[in-house]
Amino acid sequence: MKVGVYVPGYEPSAGGGYTFEYDVVTSLLALMSETAHEFVFFSSASSAGSKNALAEKMSVQVISTRNATPLGVRMLRKAINGFANQIRYPGDLSYAAEKAGVDIMWFVTPSYEMVNIPFIATIWDLQHRLQPWFPEVGSVRDWYFREGYFSEFVRRASFVIAGTQAGTDEIAMFYQIPRDRIRILRHPTPSFIMKTDKAEDQRTLEKYRLSPGYLFYPAQFWPHKNHVNLLHALKILEEEFHLSRELVLVGSDKGNLEHIKQHAKMLKIEDRVRVLGFVSQEELISLYRNAIALTYASFFGPENLPPLEAFAIGCPVIAAGVNGSEEQLGDAALLVDPGKPREIAAAVKRLIDDPAMRADLISRGRSRILDRTGADFVRGVFKILDDFEEIRRNWN
Repeated sequence: MKVGVYVPGYEPSAGGGYTFEYDVVTSLLALMSETAHEFVFFSSASSAGSKNALAEKMSVQVISTRNATPLGVRMLRKAINGFANQIRYPGDLSYAAEKAGVDIMWFVTPSYEMVNIPFIATIWDLQHRLQPWFPEVGSVRDWYFREGYFSEFVRRASFVIAGTQAGTDEIAMFYQIPRDRIRILRHPTPSFIMKTDKAEDQRTLEKYRLSPGYLFYPAQFWPHKNHVNLLHALKILEEEFHLSRELVLVGSDKGNLEHIKQHAKMLKIEDRVRVLGFVSQEELISLYRNAIALTYASFFGPENLPPLEAFAIGCPVIAAGVNGSEEQLGDAALLVDPGKPREIAAAVKRLIDDPAMRADLISRGRSRILDRTGADFVRGVFKILDDFEEIRRNWN
């Protein structure tokens, strides 16, 4: 079959979205010889004035979908929508894909555009259904947008890719999708983290004036990332357990950073909270390597990439025990209730007091990632395509 691959072209500042997209597409390009299927790449961000970060970095040939719909059709739709604005139409991607002779479209990430051909959907989470109180998913505008978006995306998909059994259960429950249309392909461990060069470490530590042994949390500054409860844990660690540690935070501000800074000031720990902003991948590796632990406190799941990054680099993991985390992390991390700062602080104390347990977690983490590669993920997609080919051959 001819397979369309839709790549939104996330910028590096998007964090996990960029990392996931890059690793999957890199693996696909390396493994094309293993399958008879032909792949064509599409993006709405690959035309003049709108760059595709992935295409630029990897020299991937990407077909732009901008204005692919014929002008006459666009004008007709505009006229019809003046009378009935509820009508939905396949968009530019659908026209570009059909023109290229695509048999099935694969949306590598949850970024979706309506198409009139079969497609594979990738779903990372449905947190607007599970935790609608967080403003980034639960405001009236955001909730209804997400619900309409995922309802169409998931229900119309020929196959849906989930990362865990927990994710499968959520998709089946919320959108009544037959389970045989959902395939579990685990998130690959980010490839960039496998670099072992330690030459960057000293430069990074000097640049940010850090000493090894801090707590580390790489996460964009959204409310659901739970930075505030982590601040309370830092306060408890000092007042009740008499342990003073710096907390290093990296990531892009999504509107909640000032609230976090004010909370640190209120707790009188602002001098021990280091906000570095967005950092390069090389610096990120060094920051993992010199941390006493990753404190991944996010309320959202069911899969997250930073614990896998920490496993790969040899950084012990304390993670929120949300739905799906035990399935993803197993016994290689200390799981805590993200809403209970004292529990987070106690886990940090355990790691500091018990070097043998810390070493054991590091060993278990490294074993945990051995079969979580981009190649494993892509070969899983090949299997989906092979299964669907027997059906797709029945029409032009």
